[in-house]
Amino acid sequence: MAEKVDEVYLIVEKLSKSFGDVELFSDISLSIHKGEKLALIAKNGAGKSTILQILANQLDYNSGSITYKNDLVVAYLEQAPVFDNNLSVEEAILYEFKDVLELLHRYEKLIVNDPNDELHHLMNEIESKRAWDLQVNINQFLSKLKIDNKEQKISELSGGQVKRLALASVLLKQPQFLILDEPTNHLDIEMIEWLEDYLMDSQITLLMVTHDRYFLDRVCNRIIELENNELFSYSGGYQYYLEKREERITQRNTEIDKARMLLKREMEWLNRMPKARTTKAKYRVDSVEEIREKASRKMIKDRVTIKFPSQRLGTKVVDIHHLSKTFDDLQILTDFSYKFAKGEKVGIVGKNGSGKSTFLNLLTQELKPDSGYLEIGSTVSIGYYHQEGIQFSPEKTLLDIVTDIMEVVDYGDGKKLSPVSFLNHFLFPPKMHRVRVDKLSGGEKRRLYLLTVLMRNPNFLILDEPTNDLDIITLNVLEDYLLHFEGCLLVVSHDRYFTDKLVDHLFVFEGEGRVNDFPGNYTDYRWSELRKAKQQKLNDSKEKQESTNAEVQIKNDYSKRLSYKEKVEFEQLEKEIELLSDEKKRLELQLSEQNTDHEKIMELSIKFQTTSDLLDEKEFRWLELSERA
Repeated sequence: MAEKVDEVYLIVEKLSKSFGDVELFSDISLSIHKGEKLALIAKNGAGKSTILQILANQLDYNSGSITYKNDLVVAYLEQAPVFDNNLSVEEAILYEFKDVLELLHRYEKLIVNDPNDELHHLMNEIESKRAWDLQVNINQFLSKLKIDNKEQKISELSGGQVKRLALASVLLKQPQFLILDEPTNHLDIEMIEWLEDYLMDSQITLLMVTHDRYFLDRVCNRIIELENNELFSYSGGYQYYLEKREERITQRNTEIDKARMLLKREMEWLNRMPKARTTKAKYRVDSVEEIREKASRKMIKDRVTIKFPSQRLGTKVVDIHHLSKTFDDLQILTDFSYKFAKGEKVGIVGKNGSGKSTFLNLLTQELKPDSGYLEIGSTVSIGYYHQEGIQFSPEKTLLDIVTDIMEVVDYGDGKKLSPVSFLNHFLFPPKMHRVRVDKLSGGEKRRLYLLTVLMRNPNFLILDEPTNDLDIITLNVLEDYLLHFEGCLLVVSHDRYFTDKLVDHLFVFEGEGRVNDFPGNYTDYRWSELRKAKQQKLNDSKEKQESTNAEVQIKNDYSKRLSYKEKVEFEQLEKEIELLSDEKKRLELQLSEQNTDHEKIMELSIKFQTTSDLLDEKEFRWLELSERA
């Protein structure tokens, strides 16, 4: 019987979670059906990652229930994957499948002893876990995710490589239901686009948290938002969500506003009403409590703006003269020159390891170039947001951190803000001001770090992956600030939505020290590359056709010199040689993948030798006929 399209994979009912006295969320309910691809959106600190951890059985909850469909294969990609640093890439990924490997080892032992009943049961179990193709699938996924050295130690991998390894490990489980927490963090754009295509084309049911709005828009068909302890569902992509959310907020705030006005009138009436008539008007007294509950709700105000006056920037900004940098045998930059202009907004894109962060460290003089030099204008004040972030003293509060930098924040136009007002303005409400840094979520720490960079009023702002771990609400506020930023902006980001919205042109790091200055944003660049690839494909196709035509002409010449019988034999030989070559390659691949089943290895070896001998015979005959011709 075919599976029902509307089959329920997950039901969550009245789920609640607290950490000590702090209630994160309570009584939230949710159902997810087969084939749905959902994104969960909420402010940093609202509990997005906690919900995913609970659903992945990584964290306990206080009350409620979680029910998965029976025998559902569920996999979870955590936001910051951790592997044993002492393991190699191959050991780490095989460790995740130790139960499957154990099945295969048991199978090898049973083959020798041959107890049929147990062997039959074991083979069924192996089939259900798709264990036969494990090694082939591992090689395929590692190749697709650009992990080339299986012997490399985990301790030697970059953050992006660790994330790709974790992705390979999760996808190898061939889950029916996949939970992803910020899957695009630390991935370069090429890998993000590969993952997009994979998830779009697969039948996997998906629940994820992501700040990447293009990724969300392309992959997801439903968005759920957690706000003020309520879940709101939107069937559609990111743009649809924005429109419907705005409508919901406007409607909610209007209702609250009306309730407050009505409560004021009712309270005035109650205060004027003679005591003797209280019984008669009891229904009206009771309705006041309902109105009071509505009126006491918090109005939603997301239209927060941040504005800092950047320091005056002179005519000379930053001039780069013939900069070069090499690490060991890796060429990062070769003879690069450029002059930044006031108000310029530049994006930097390129694969992981192509030198983007190194370039920023050269600009800020945290690294010295091998050759070349910088000229930095006397009025330039650089603000540098590092990808790695900074380590705050864990015992300090948010208020301590801001106050340590400056007692009063210059907000421009003669306005001064106290640290308390400043934190409020930057989406940190009063209840959080005395919270210790070590109690903050990853996104809240990132937002605090960004705040400490901006409050110093730089006029040359360098942002290295600023969108990682930030919630979408904060991103919208940050984008609005940067659009009106009057200084110079240099930003490295894999967030294509963020880059498209802000930059005028791109430095494209192409590898081997080459940097291309592209006039346009990332989408412009991507379309340009696609057009080039299409044109190259057309050129290759044309060359191939010309080559084919030449070969056909040669064959025709051959055929004229051969008898009819020999001509038929000659043409047949070419087909046979092609088929035998393919068969030889296939057997070669199967032999390379077999390392445990000795009987299978012997069988494949015999087939391989027979095929090789026959191929040699056919090729010799083909040469003989071609020489005669």
